[in-house]
Amino acid sequence: MSSSTLIHGATPRLCLRTPEPVARSHRYGHALTEGFSSPAGLHRRPWLARLRRALDEDLFEVHYQPIVSLTDGRAAHYEALVRLADERSGALVAPGRFLPAAERYGLIRDIDRLVLGRVAGLLGGSGRGGARVAVNMSALSVTDPTMLAHIERCLNAYGVDPCRLVIEITETAAISDMDRAQAFCRGVSVLGCAVALDDFGAGFGSFQYLTRLPFDYLKIDGGFVRELPSSPKDQLVVQALVGLARGMGTRTIAEYVTDRPTLQLLRRYGVDYAQGFELGRPHPQVPFEV
Repeated sequence: MSSSTLIHGATPRLCLRTPEPVARSHRYGHALTEGFSSPAGLHRRPWLARLRRALDEDLFEVHYQPIVSLTDGRAAHYEALVRLADERSGALVAPGRFLPAAERYGLIRDIDRLVLGRVAGLLGGSGRGGARVAVNMSALSVTDPTMLAHIERCLNAYGVDPCRLVIEITETAAISDMDRAQAFCRGVSVLGCAVALDDFGAGFGSFQYLTRLPFDYLKIDGGFVRELPSSPKDQLVVQALVGLARGMGTRTIAEYVTDRPTLQLLRRYGVDYAQGFELGRPHPQVPFEV
């Protein structure tokens, strides 16, 4: 799906603008550099101007990676991942090359809104029922006092069933302003959407904020999953996190699943869902199940 393609006639720009001006990491995929192009001179180009042009000229694309149930093997929902098409060659640029700059220049908020608009158009055009789609929110978006109202406008504009939208926030986003993050997560829940805590365990403050934020999914950081079959310590951590999540009445998602032995261990430990190249790579085509 190209960035200029409208899904079922939806118009993503409907959800891109806010009544007042906004400043022009979150994670939009595990492999931030692997498998992407590095056009000559890319690192020398001024990113601020490039990102503004990309927003103005619809050079961003949204790809979808399945999150699979370890109970029945079906895609329970999908994560929306942003990609940038190089303005000269059209090749995809690694998220790790442009997302840090987008955060540095304050443009990440516009990118969040762009992705949200695309996903709302997708979900609204596909009718009621079907898989959920998760959208990442950066720290700037989580602490933006207008973002909840913006999410609600998108849901209403496209007629989206709120239970089909999952909002993912990272620990970095949460600890940047805990009070606002708490209010944001509660507001998302009030709207009827689900909340996922992303990259859980990646930082030192994980357990401190765990009890303060309402959430539906706990995504186990890929650092504990990547070498799971050969790391007894990671195995202990994953099992402990599964027990913790169950005790709190929430579901677990293991990220960065790249091989079958890892998948088998996760299933044995009782992890609910898994995501990674072993189960499906991000793809621009909208999955039929959605």
